[in-house]
Amino acid sequence: MHVTIDYTPAIRQRAGIGRYTRNLVSALAQTDRENRYTLFCRGQGADVAGWPANFDVRTTPVSDRLLTAAWHKLRLPFPVERLSGKSDIFHSTDFTLPPLAAALGVATIHDLSFLRLGEHADPGLRDYLNARVPKTVAQAKRVLADSESTQRDLMELLGTPAGKISVVYAGVEERFQPVNDPKRLEQVRSRYQLPDQFVLFVGTIEPRKNLKRLISAYAKMRHETALPHKLIISGAKGWLYEGVFEQVRLEGLTGGVLFPGFVADEDLPALYTLASLFVFPSLYEGFGLPPLEAMACGTPVVASNNSSLPEVLGTAALFVDAHDTASIAQAMVRVLSDKSLSARLSRLGRAQATRFTWQAAAEQLMPACQLTMN
Repeated sequence: MHVTIDYTPAIRQRAGIGRYTRNLVSALAQTDRENRYTLFCRGQGADVAGWPANFDVRTTPVSDRLLTAAWHKLRLPFPVERLSGKSDIFHSTDFTLPPLAAALGVATIHDLSFLRLGEHADPGLRDYLNARVPKTVAQAKRVLADSESTQRDLMELLGTPAGKISVVYAGVEERFQPVNDPKRLEQVRSRYQLPDQFVLFVGTIEPRKNLKRLISAYAKMRHETALPHKLIISGAKGWLYEGVFEQVRLEGLTGGVLFPGFVADEDLPALYTLASLFVFPSLYEGFGLPPLEAMACGTPVVASNNSSLPEVLGTAALFVDAHDTASIAQAMVRVLSDKSLSARLSRLGRAQATRFTWQAAAEQLMPACQLTMN
């Protein structure tokens, strides 16, 4: 097969879909020497060197923004193969497919949060995805879902036939493991001004992550116990984030809740290792990589019992009702107060994380591409 992969998110996005694309393609480059790959990058900035002989990199001087506008706003029927070259399959890693001349379309749909929780989404992005994703799912020869939960959503919300969908799980990078180097831990603690003991959240600051309830649960924990832990909310600002900071003020927690911002990828393993507990009370996830990364680093995890999270985290997390502040607070207190429970979750979590690797993701992608060709 000759597969073109839209590599643009890997160049343009630091986290999320960018990391997904970088890691999946890197695993393919390490494991597959039989098929041909073209990495298509809209705009400049791609590294054209260092890839195996069966990998080619194509860039275009036309920017990502201009091509997106031409295809999805002006609806110009300009086939992507004019820029990327001919191939058997064109794989979009970021929800939408461009016009295709002859290549068979494969699209990764990471989640349908814009349909499930549209009121919590950025209006512009929600309207764009509402307009484009159903058309992409109809256009694609095969749809890839990050989880069985997302597969069910595709079937229920968009009427996608089950036989058209393949589940390709994301993976945990090998670098996510407990950090035992005291110097490295102290450097990260100092760099982000972290307290001695803290509860951690990692993710975009946006309504879907349910951070206002997390802050209220933390306030309840502080009010009812003598636990000294502060709350660290790490991540870039998304949309409608102002209410999160306002919630801190309303709860009287200024100084108790800290926002270090976006933490560099190379510092994440140490950040997870330093945390006493990782809490992920999200209202909806297509996969949910941060709690799995925390597990790989030996950090006990409390997570929501909705969407893909029970599927991905298995029996290794303590699950809560995302809408129940008292439930979140109680779970945090349990783990922070019970050393045996914390140790058990840490042990189970490290084992659970080993089930999800990028090599496995690459191996799941190959049968999906074969099915596309049939």
